[in-house]
Amino acid sequence: MSSPQAKAGRPRNPALDQAILTAAADQLGELGYARMSLEAVAAAAGTTVPSLRRRFRNKAHLVAVVIGSLRVEEPPTEAPTPRDHALAILQNFHSNLRAMPAMAILGSLLAEEARHPELLELFKTRIVEPRRELLRGALAAGELGESADLDVLTSMLIGAFYARYVTVDGIPDDWPERVLGAVWPRSG
Repeated sequence: MSSPQAKAGRPRNPALDQAILTAAADQLGELGYARMSLEAVAAAAGTTVPSLRRRFRNKAHLVAVVIGSLRVEEPPTEAPTPRDHALAILQNFHSNLRAMPAMAILGSLLAEEARHPELLELFKTRIVEPRRELLRGALAAGELGESADLDVLTSMLIGAFYARYVTVDGIPDDWPERVLGAVWPRSG
């Protein structure tokens, strides 16, 4: 989703736009969608609710713009070998999970899926699917055998991060290598 468009009249203040998005992302990560309020976002951004509402129709629109603007490091598109590429993609995914309150935001979006399915879909499209597609391609280029189910392997590798997060305290630095090594050990 694109950022708010200025209408005729006084130009928008880009610094205020960014302050609003930062405050909304912080609240979404800390409080979740249900407890996040436009009033608190406006106060944290140093503006008023009417000013916020001129930029965003409602809370769902604001959160959609927040998700669309999340600063994520783009996944690598190539590496020396298919396995190195798969590892680099998993490392990128891991880095992005740490760089923002991704798990908290995801949890909030899952809780709101029945009321706002478009928000979870946007998160999937913006954060998860680009990495899944690249990872699927790296696995396809590897020597995993023709019987390898690439969709299952991709889901297992990405899902291992979520599973580790909810079952054990934190995701260790070497998790990408350990997860990949379980299905695609280093040769030699």
